[in-house]
Amino acid sequence: MKISVTKDVFPLAQVFTIARGSRTEAVVLRVEIEEDGFTGRGECVPYARYNETVDSVTAQIEGLNTPITREELQSALPAGAARNAVDCALWDLEAKKAGVPVWKLAGISESTPEVTAYTLSLDTPEKMEEQAAKNSNRPLLKTKLGGGIEDIARIEAVRRGAPDARIIVDANEGWTADIYREMAPVLVRLGVEMVEQPLPSSDDEALLDIERVLPVCADESCHDRESLPALKGKYDMINIKLDKTGGLTEAIKLREAALAEGYKVMVGCMVGSSLAMAPAVLVASGADVVDLDGPLLLAEDRESPLEYDDKFVFPPQSSLWG
Repeated sequence: MKISVTKDVFPLAQVFTIARGSRTEAVVLRVEIEEDGFTGRGECVPYARYNETVDSVTAQIEGLNTPITREELQSALPAGAARNAVDCALWDLEAKKAGVPVWKLAGISESTPEVTAYTLSLDTPEKMEEQAAKNSNRPLLKTKLGGGIEDIARIEAVRRGAPDARIIVDANEGWTADIYREMAPVLVRLGVEMVEQPLPSSDDEALLDIERVLPVCADESCHDRESLPALKGKYDMINIKLDKTGGLTEAIKLREAALAEGYKVMVGCMVGSSLAMAPAVLVASGADVVDLDGPLLLAEDRESPLEYDDKFVFPPQSSLWG
C-alpha cells in the first residue's frame, strides 16, 4: 500500500467572506492510496480554526504506518482533516477493489439527489441583496452573518432579494447571548429557519439559559460522537462535516448517534472540490438540511465533478469517487 499527498489550489469564483475573514482560493489536500493495481482518493481542507495547516495535516498523513485499514485508522489519527482524507480514500479503494459502491459496503441507503443550500458571502446589505436576487431561484439560501446589528439589515435585504427562498443563517461564533435574544425573534419573523453556531464553542453554556425561539445548530461545537454529551440542552441540530468527524466512517456513526438522541441533522462542508463533497452526499441522504455547495463557489472543479442544478446535488459517479 502506498499513500501520497498532493496540495491542490482552486480559485474561487468570487471573494468568499465569513465572520473570521475572507479568501480567494480553496487550498485542499488530495490523498491517493494505491494497492493491488487500484487507487482510492480522498480530499480534506486543513482548517486554521482547528489549529490545522497544510504542513501539519500533510505530516500526519505521511506519518502513518502502512498498510492500514479503516478500523486501524480510527485510533491512528484523531478526528480531523488528515483522517478524513485517508478514511475516504480507503473507502474509495475498497469499493474499487470489490466492484461495488461505497453505500453498499457501508450498509446505508443508496444516495439520492438532495436539495442543497447555496451560501451567500458576508457583505453589505446591498451586496447581499444582489447575491440573493441572483440566486432567488434556489430553494434554500444560507446567509453568512457577522455579529453586528447590521445582521438584521442583511437578512431583510436577503429576504427582499429572494422572497420565496427558505433561509438559514450562520453566525460562525460571532454572536453573544444578548445578540441572540435580540436577533432571534426578528429573524423568525423574516422566515429564517435556523442559526448555525451563534456563540463561540467555548462560551456556548449560555445557550442553556436561552429560550431558543430560533433553532440552533452546533457546528464548531460538534466534531464527532464524543462531542454529543456536551451539546445536551444547548442545541437542536448538529452539523456533520467530514473534515471534523475525521471521515465517512465516523460521520455515519455520528449521524446514527445524534438521531438516536433526538437531534436534527445538517450535513455541511468546508470550501472544497467535488472530491470532498462526494462522500458527504452519502451521509446527506434524508438529512434535515444539506449544505454541500462547496464546488459551486469555485471557479473550476475536478474532472468528473458532482452534478448540480438550481436545486439539487446529485450522487457522485464512480469516476469521481465511491
